[in-house]
Amino acid sequence: MADDQKQSPRDVIQDELAEIQRGIKEITLMLEQSRAEVGKLTQRNAAITAHLQQVQNQAGAGQTGELRMAYDSALDAQQRLFVMRGQLEKLQSDQAHLERQKKTLEKLHELLAGSAGTARVEKGGLASVEMLVNAQESERRRLSRQMHDGPAQALSNFILQTEIAMRLLDVDAEQARSELSNLKIAAMGAFQKVRNFIFELRPMMLDDLGLVPTIRRYADAIKEQSSMDVNVNVSGTERRLEPYLEVMVFRAMQELISNATRHSQATVIKVQVDMGDHLVRLSVEDNGNGFDAEAAHKDGALGLNLIKERVEMSGGSFTVDSMPGKGARISLTVPAG
Repeated sequence: MADDQKQSPRDVIQDELAEIQRGIKEITLMLEQSRAEVGKLTQRNAAITAHLQQVQNQAGAGQTGELRMAYDSALDAQQRLFVMRGQLEKLQSDQAHLERQKKTLEKLHELLAGSAGTARVEKGGLASVEMLVNAQESERRRLSRQMHDGPAQALSNFILQTEIAMRLLDVDAEQARSELSNLKIAAMGAFQKVRNFIFELRPMMLDDLGLVPTIRRYADAIKEQSSMDVNVNVSGTERRLEPYLEVMVFRAMQELISNATRHSQATVIKVQVDMGDHLVRLSVEDNGNGFDAEAAHKDGALGLNLIKERVEMSGGSFTVDSMPGKGARISLTVPAG
């Protein structure tokens, strides 16, 4: 413990960078293996599909068994290829995520290297790094729980329902069709959950359309998923901002709305975005339970402190106006010349 306390912020970041580099190396190796496996399965799938077509063309009386075996082989090959492609996409996504983390930490390392002179900077830098790492781990735990309770559980159910339907095909075709119909409905529901999950991870429209359309879409998603009334009002000249700024403001809005929905028992949330010529202001107001802002800061409210840290590092300001039983209004302003 004493050794950890003596570590400088640069040392902490260096250790994290080394860990990320190891992760990237492992994923790169797994990607190479997965690509090779996908290539083999693609060739095998093509060969089995061609064989199935040949058997279908030549099928006659007494060849039903051979046709069924060919069909089962084709289905098995397609399922294996689908699973491997999904694994490949997951590895590619993980690799991209680690690369982004690496770049962020490298920039932070450079900043600290240029300002390593005073104890105040050292202490503040270490606190920033600690908040960043804790926030990342907290987000990973949340996403892990969501994956386990949502898509992972749904996939397990799909496998079970598919096995039931396959066994019923030769016994009760009508019941098999009913099971397949239920499977389709469940798949559609799981697909929507995955889309919502991906949107929370990194909404693609943030890159394609920008901050304001993404905020509106996120508000609509919250309305659909809960009984919450989320209103978005935009003033000023709607335009694209620097990518890092759009991400920072969106993540702040996402965190503030998440806090209101999970902790404050709010029923109405008002989001105000003011796109000024030189400043962008975001405020999120709710009618929930409210909280003691000063006590929350001292108790280490991770989300709020991290937003405040990021905003102030970008030259902006962050204010919290809340009291127990009086709701909350949280605002941030950042330069956007």
